Amino acid sequence: MANYIVGDIQGCFDELQALLKKVAFSVDHDTLWLAGDLVARGPKSLETLRFVKSLGGSAEVILGNHDLHLLAVSLGIHPVKAKDKTANILTAPDSEELLTWLRQQPLLAEHDEFVMCHAGISPQWDLDTARDAAREVEAILQSDDWRWLIANMYADQPNLWDSSLTGLARYRYIINAYTRMRFCDVQGHLDMACKLPPSQITNEQLMPWFLVPNRVQLEKTVLFGHWAALEGYQGQKVVGLDTGCVWGGCLTMLRWDDQRYFTQTALND
Repeated sequence: MANYIVGDIQGCFDELQALLKKVAFSVDHDTLWLAGDLVARGPKSLETLRFVKSLGGSAEVILGNHDLHLLAVSLGIHPVKAKDKTANILTAPDSEELLTWLRQQPLLAEHDEFVMCHAGISPQWDLDTARDAAREVEAILQSDDWRWLIANMYADQPNLWDSSLTGLARYRYIINAYTRMRFCDVQGHLDMACKLPPSQITNEQLMPWFLVPNRVQLEKTVLFGHWAALEGYQGQKVVGLDTGCVWGGCLTMLRWDDQRYFTQTALND
């Protein structure tokens, strides 16, 4: 049995299928770990959702910012945008089934040797705090109160973790850390505005979340997606897997068991 971890698919269904064929993925013996953002911008988000859902227990899925945005669009909180290419999900006969399945997915998935999330883990969190924070938000998303949370999650504040945070402020921070975070300042404040590659940053106060000086060091490797501008990243117990397939880059997959990487360049549709 092998564990395959793949970065943001964002509707790049054909590239995912090509990668799975390349590694001879077995639904009976292997596990596919998907680092969030199954949907948006690529041509086949509906097909991607249907396929990943069909894998059942052979897939480990976590939520990304585009997945949460799709839920917001389904509620009419935000309009359907042509560039997202997700309108057919909302009109599909199995739309409600797919969206219900999607919001049941976690923010954090865990293996004996690694954890997987979409954007990263707050620099202030140890692993127990990260687990607890994820479970708090997941419980709401999986409950009848999910519409309230989706409708009120959009804000950039608070931008620093405090264990005394309560209610919506607490949930917003958790969602932002798990699904939107890229840069922080030296104290660990989240910066939601900058999306540049780290090499282009001239503000010495900004750094990738995983390089914050006093970041809590975790006992497991953190696997994440979200940040295509990194073009993949391998650091000390930190691995970024988003290599911008939807932007013409490639889809990257890591076979954890032997640390081998596989890539599929973007296909022309």
